[in-house]
Amino acid sequence: MLDEIKDLFSHEAQSVMNIPVTEAYTKALDAIYRSVHRDGGKVVVSGMGKAGQIAISIATTFSSTGTPAVWLHPTDAQHGDLGILCKNDILLLISNSGKTREIIELVALAKGLWAEIPLIVITGNPEGELAQQADVCLYTGNPAEVCPLGLSPTTSTTVMSAMGDALVVQMMKRIGFTRMDYAKRHHGGYLGKKSRGETA
Repeated sequence: MLDEIKDLFSHEAQSVMNIPVTEAYTKALDAIYRSVHRDGGKVVVSGMGKAGQIAISIATTFSSTGTPAVWLHPTDAQHGDLGILCKNDILLLISNSGKTREIIELVALAKGLWAEIPLIVITGNPEGELAQQADVCLYTGNPAEVCPLGLSPTTSTTVMSAMGDALVVQMMKRIGFTRMDYAKRHHGGYLGKKSRGETA
C-alpha cells in the first residue's frame, strides 16, 4: 500500500509538472489586471462540483492577496445571484470536461447581462464548447485521474489548484503586493500575526 501511495504522489506531481505553460498565462494575467486593477472590477470565479471547490479557493486567495474576487455558484446564478456581475468584472470559469452544462449556461447568462465581459477558462478540453467561447483558455494537460475508477476528480483538481496558484502569485508580483498589504487584509489567526511580525 505504501508503494501505491508513493506512486500516486508521483503521478500527481508529474501531472503538475506537465501543465502546458504558454502565452495564455500572460494573456490571462493581462486581462485580470485590466479588469480589476485598471478598471475597478473583480474576478468572478465559478465551477461546478469539485471544480467549484477549487474555484472557491482561487477566489478567496485572490481576495486575500490584493485582487478582489468572488465565488459565484453557477446554479444560484440562475436564481438571482448573477446580479453580482458588474460591467468591469472578468469571469474565471473552471470545467475539466469543458462542457459542464451549468457553466455553459452561466456564460450565456453573463453575456446577456454584460455582452463584453471577458472570459478565462481552465479546462482539460481545449476543443470543448467552453474553450471555444473563451477569450483565454488555460489547458490543464488533461491528466489521468488517480481515482481507481478513473472518474472522481482527483489529479485534475490538483492541477487546477496549481494553475490558480500560478495566477495568484504572478498577480501579486505584478501589483507589488507587500507583507503590509497582506496584514491589512488578514487581521486574525497565525498568518495575521506573522504578517505583522508578531509572536504567534
